[in-house]
This record gives sequence, C-alpha cells and structure tokens, in this order.
Amino acid sequence: MGPSPPATDSEWCRRVYLDIVGRIPSIEELENFLRDRSRDKRARLVDRLLGEEYIEQYARNWTTIWTNTLVGRSGGQTPGSLVNREGLQQYLRRAMLHNKPYDQIVEELLSAEGVNTPGEEGFNGAVNFLLDNLDENGVTAAAKTGQIFLGVQIQCTQCHNHPFNEWQQDQFWGLNAFFRQARGVNLMDPAAPRSARLEDVDFAGELGDSREAEIFYELRNGQLRAAYPTFIDGVPINPSGLVDQVNRRDELARLVVQSPSLGQALVNRIWSHFFGYGFTKPVDDMGPHNSPSHPELLERLGAHFAAGGHDLKRLLRVIALTDAYSLSSRFGTKYGNQSDDPSLGTPAWFSHFYLRQLTAEQLYDSLVAITDAHRTQGSFEEQQRLKEQWLEQFTIAFGTDDNEEATTFNGTITQALMMMNGDLTRRATTAEPGTFLHQLATTRRSGHVERLYLAALARTPSAKERQWAGDLFASRQQSPVTALEDMWWALLNSNEFILNH
Repeated sequence: MGPSPPATDSEWCRRVYLDIVGRIPSIEELENFLRDRSRDKRARLVDRLLGEEYIEQYARNWTTIWTNTLVGRSGGQTPGSLVNREGLQQYLRRAMLHNKPYDQIVEELLSAEGVNTPGEEGFNGAVNFLLDNLDENGVTAAAKTGQIFLGVQIQCTQCHNHPFNEWQQDQFWGLNAFFRQARGVNLMDPAAPRSARLEDVDFAGELGDSREAEIFYELRNGQLRAAYPTFIDGVPINPSGLVDQVNRRDELARLVVQSPSLGQALVNRIWSHFFGYGFTKPVDDMGPHNSPSHPELLERLGAHFAAGGHDLKRLLRVIALTDAYSLSSRFGTKYGNQSDDPSLGTPAWFSHFYLRQLTAEQLYDSLVAITDAHRTQGSFEEQQRLKEQWLEQFTIAFGTDDNEEATTFNGTITQALMMMNGDLTRRATTAEPGTFLHQLATTRRSGHVERLYLAALARTPSAKERQWAGDLFASRQQSPVTALEDMWWALLNSNEFILNH
C-alpha cells in the first residue's frame, strides 16, 4: 500500500496547531511559518508550540483533554456529583505547565487524599478522579483504572469470564479490592456544595477479619468466591485491610506505574489523538485478543516513552514529526491506498492523514482566537466557565450500560444552527470595532479575500473561489463591510473549516 503525498506546509501547520494547542493558527503565525525557509522548520515549530511561548495555551488544551478523559464532559456537572471540576483542572493545569512526568501524574491520581475544592484546607485536586468513580464499592474505579492507565477493558468480566479474550472474573475483582479502603466523604458545605474529601480507612473485609479483608463475587453458577487485592498480572499484595499496615491504593499506584502496559496504553491514546485512530480499536482495549496494527512501532514508542522519563512533551514531539503525520489527507486509487479507510471498520494503516471533525473544544478555541475574545475574559477559571457554558449547547452526554459516557458533536441541525446563529459565531463574523473583520477592513485596502481564506482555512482561494468573492463584492458595492461579513460567515460555516485535514 503506497502512501499519499506529503501535506502542504499550510495544511500541516493548521493541523499541528489544532493537535498541540487546540486551535487553528492566526494569519501571522501561518505566514511566519510559510516564510521560514529552514530545512527543520517543522521541528522548530513543534518545539515552539511545546515551549514557553505557548505554554499557557498548551496547558489549557491538554488540561481539557485530560479532564474529559478522566471524568468526562459531564463530570462535576450533574446533581449529587462529588467531583469539583475546577479542582481537577487546577491540578492538571499545573501538571501540564511544569511538564510533570506521566507516571507521577498517574501515581498521584490513584493514591491522592484530601479535599477536592480549591481554597479549602487540605485541597488536593487529584482526588477528583476517584471521587467520580467510587460508587458501587469502587467498581467504576477499577474499570476506569484499567481502561485509562493500562489500556485494558476488564469491566465486562465483573459478572463472568470474558468469552473472547483472556480476562477473567477474578482479575476484575482483584483490581477492585485495591479500592475498598477508599472513602469519599461529602463535606456538606453550603458555600461549596461539591466539596468532598477522599480518604483511606480500615477495611474489615466482608467477613469482618481485617487481617485478610477479602471480598466476595458471584460466579455464573451462583457460587461465591473470595478475592484479594491482586494486580491484573497476578501479583498479590498483603491482604490486610488495616491502612497503617497496607495502603492498598498506594500499592496499586506503584504496580500501575511499574507496568509495561502504562507506556503502551498512553502511546496508543496519544497516537489516536493525532491521527483519529490508534493502533487498536478501541484504544483502551489492548491485548492478544485485539492485536495492534503496528505492534513493533507501539512497543518501540512505549519503550522510548518510558526510557525518556515518561515525558509527555517528548512523546508529542516524536509523534507530530513522524512521516505518517506529515502526509496529505488525499487518498485513493491514484496513490494505491484506496482501501485505507478505517471509517469502514478496517484497521488504520496510516498511509494518509485521516479527515476528522474538530472537537467542540477546538471549534470554540478557534472561534475565540478569531474574535480575540480571550483578551477580555479574565482568569483561566473564568475563561473555563464561559467555555463550558458554550459547550453545553453542543455536547450531549449520556450514560451507557458500562458506566461509559458517550458524547455527540456530529453536525446535527441543532449544532448547525448554533454555528450559524450562535452568539460566538455572531461575534466572530461582525465588523464591530475591536474584531478581526474591523481590523481587516480598516487597515488593509486590498487582499481581503486572501486574508479571510488564510485565517479560516490556512490556504489561499482558488480561481473559482476568487470569482465567487468578486461576484459577492460586486453585489454589495454600497456596503463592502457587509460583503466581508457574509464571506467570513460562509467560511466559518464551511465543512473545510470544521475539519482537521
């Protein structure tokens, strides 16, 4: 199978801004890159996006990505939830700003104790991950730990051994037993209704003997079987339920970060972020039953990530500079890769870049960047609140039988109307003082059409598009600003704008 040709510099520049800092590039950023004639210009741009110049935008983008991964878009938004979303975001943002090693982040998320609300005594934002998952005696905590950090789906073995892979019922309950000391306590603070504390307390087991502290699960034949804290690779720990003898979550965190699955699961997830598809489908269901499409590459990247100190930025840099990421999204019989279409259910071979819709967050941040609205929105927390209010109009979240969260952002009529008539789009497409269009109309006498296309689509218009623009301006001779607004509105509502290509 042959590869597609390389992407143009403008195509590559647009996608790398979207994937690393979560927005499209400005005209100035795009033109600076296009003017660069150095042979290592792409590597230098990636280094800039991962460096101090863009540190706030990088941290904001990856805080959003990891918040949605850990607690979903609805985490901390529903009545009765013990999650303080701002608390988790504060923890993650600081971790991203300082490029905290990934293994340290995972260890802290699994072993954290403290209060979930910023400003409260004993605050530790990392507790919000498990506070979201301690229901049903930690069943969800076990499932999420396996999926997110180890890349395995063992939740379906809660009730029976898996019929199609090697995961067994005892592996699920052995992992679940690590969470039986953990308690989420609602602090019932009227001033902070989502204020809660995560702590570890002695666990006596289901027979009341804290020296063994076993739990029981039911086999399909109705028999009960005992389970003790045992990692999924079969390694047990001291079964005592006394915290001063064994802190089970501390032991779990140690085993998780020492597991070779940690690096490969993270690599698979990050690769999927850049390409839309991982080496397995889904990305959190790895194992002999679901062989990766490129096992040697996955293993090599996982080892490289671990050897480099679990450095997240280092991994992003490696993937963003791969040959696969530099390819065009055009494919077909002309290039010999017409069968490489994972949207049809076949494996992804990465012979070309896969078109995908911008996430709701990328769309929001791109529109905000266009309007320069971020300059007047205040602190990070204030900006996040405005962003989440807007996202509520776009994102539908609902629970599934596996305690998953599924979201839709798929071009429905409601979403299309929001794009066409919503307040953010209106502000983006007006020529009022202080806006992008006002600056364009008042500071340049010509080249308006080219600037609009560069800003929205990171390319210049075709001859046919120039003709359309000329006809539009000719029909608006008495109001050229209105013509600018109409053209800008059309570009922002085009399929090309809302696609990462």
